[in-house]
Amino acid sequence: DASVRGSGGRNQQLVLAALEESLRDSQLKIAHGQSNPLAGLAILSAGTDGEDGPTDAAGAVIDAEVVEPMRAANLDPIDYLQRNDAYHFFGATGGLLKTGPTDTNVCDVRVVVTDGT
Repeated sequence: DASVRGSGGRNQQLVLAALEESLRDSQLKIAHGQSNPLAGLAILSAGTDGEDGPTDAAGAVIDAEVVEPMRAANLDPIDYLQRNDAYHFFGATGGLLKTGPTDTNVCDVRVVVTDGT
């Protein structure tokens, strides 16, 4: 529904989409003994100017520590994706990256780190 819009920017939305995709693959990871579907994975996406959309966050980051607050608050990443409300999702899970204005702008930075599994 195009009339329902939350807060966030392209970097926060990208990281939330990556989280949702990673969780979709979680059944396979859990079947192989991993209790946390994000174990061994970290993804960061942020604007180098310190802003991402009309928010006070530069972007967002996910790692294994995002899963517990997400589960505890019963948050559904798909719902937040559909509403373009990544800012509130990551605000609730501790994934917002807030740097303040940096007085630089060399585009966006995206980093993906895995343990190779």
